[in-house]
Amino acid sequence: GLLKRTGFPKEAIEYVVCGTVIQEPKTGNVAREAVLSGGLPLSTPAHTVTQACISSNQAITTAMGYMNSGFCETAVAGGVETMSDVPIRHSRKMRKWLLALNKAKSTGQRLSMLLQLRPDYFMPELPAVAEFTTGEVMGHSGDRLAAAFKVSRQEQDDYALRSHTLADKAFKAGLLNDIEPVTVPKKGLVDRDNGIRVGTPEQYAKLKPAFVKPYGTVTAANASFLTDGASACLLMTEEKAKQLGLKPKAYLREFLYVSQDPKDQLLLGPAYATPRILEKAGLTLKDIDVFEFHEAFAGQILANLKALDSDWFAKEHMKRSGKYGAPDLSKFNLWGGSLSIGHPFGATGVRLLTTTANRLIKEDGKYGLLAACAAGGITSIAIAMVTHEECQDWSCREALDCPPAGHAMIVERYPGS
Repeated sequence: GLLKRTGFPKEAIEYVVCGTVIQEPKTGNVAREAVLSGGLPLSTPAHTVTQACISSNQAITTAMGYMNSGFCETAVAGGVETMSDVPIRHSRKMRKWLLALNKAKSTGQRLSMLLQLRPDYFMPELPAVAEFTTGEVMGHSGDRLAAAFKVSRQEQDDYALRSHTLADKAFKAGLLNDIEPVTVPKKGLVDRDNGIRVGTPEQYAKLKPAFVKPYGTVTAANASFLTDGASACLLMTEEKAKQLGLKPKAYLREFLYVSQDPKDQLLLGPAYATPRILEKAGLTLKDIDVFEFHEAFAGQILANLKALDSDWFAKEHMKRSGKYGAPDLSKFNLWGGSLSIGHPFGATGVRLLTTTANRLIKEDGKYGLLAACAAGGITSIAIAMVTHEECQDWSCREALDCPPAGHAMIVERYPGS
C-alpha cells in the first residue's frame, strides 16, 4: 500500500524494519516476510523489533540510526499486530510432556508417558498484557495512576468521548485518508477504523470498572481497545530525497527514550520525556503546533498532563525547580487517538508519526511532538518538523531553523511526478 501510494520503486528500498509484540512463531521475522510477500527484491534485508506499545517507534528510530550512520539511505519502517488470532500455548506441564514424548524410542516408553498425562496438562496459557516483573496488567497501572493524580471517572469519560468525537469528525472530513482499504474474508472491504463510536456521557457512565473492581475508574470506554492493524512509512536522507526529486512530507528531527519504575510510574514516561526532548531540540511547548500522544487510557493521558503542570511532581520526581507546563489541548490529538482508533501494539507508532505529519501540513504548523508510553515503563518521544513552502527548493537548508542534512524524513512524491 505504501509503495503504491508513493510510486516509489521497490528496488530502491535498502532496508525494512518492523515492530511487533505478540509474535506469531511461524513468522518470527515478520519484516522479512513482508518484504517477500510485498514483492520487494529478495536481496532486501529486514529485521523485526519488539518494544511493547512503541515497537514501530523503535523501528522508525532504528532506521534513522542506520541512515545517520551511513548504512543506508532509504528504508521502510512499520509495524503489525494481529490481536484477533494470537498464538495460544500449551501449559508448561504439557510442553515438557510433549518434548519428553518426542524423545521416547519404544512403544513401551510411549505407553509409560501416556500414563503420566494429567487433566490439568490441557489447560492452555493465554497471552496476557501483563508486566513480567510485577505481574500486573497495564489496566491496573492505569487505575493506580488515575487515583494518584486524582483523575475522576467523569474526567476520563469526558476525555474518551472527546477522542471518539474528534476521530469521527476527522474521518467524515476526509482527514484520515492514509488508511489503506483491505478486504477481509467474510467481512468484505474495510476502509475505515471500525472502533470509532460516539456515545453519550450517560452510556459511558453505565459501564463497570474493567480492572480494579468494584472501585476502579478505568472502563472499556475510557481505555484503548486491542485491534488488528499494520502501518508503514517511507524514510530517507535529505540527500537521497533531493537526488530522486522527492518532496519531504516531514523531517524527523530528534528522538528520545526514557524509562521509569514499571510498578508505580509505568505510564508516566511522556511527562518525564517532554521537557527533555524539547530542551534537547532548543524548543518550548509554545513552539509546538501539533501534539500526538498515544492514548493508552484516558486516565493515563490526563495524569501525564497533570504531572507536567504540577510543581510538586516537577520538584520531587523530575528534579526541576518548578512545573514545566502541560500541552495546549487545542493542539492535542485533534483527529482522535488510540482510545477511538484502536491500539494494534506494533503498528501504533507509525500511525502517530503519520498523523503528526498530516496534521502539520493540514494545520500549517511547523513543529510536532509525539509520545507513547509502553510496558516496562519505557517511553518513546520524537519531534517532527514540516518544511516551509519556501524550503521545498532546498535553498534555505543551512538556515538555523531548518534541520541539518542527514536527518531522516518521511516523503511523498511531487504531484504529477
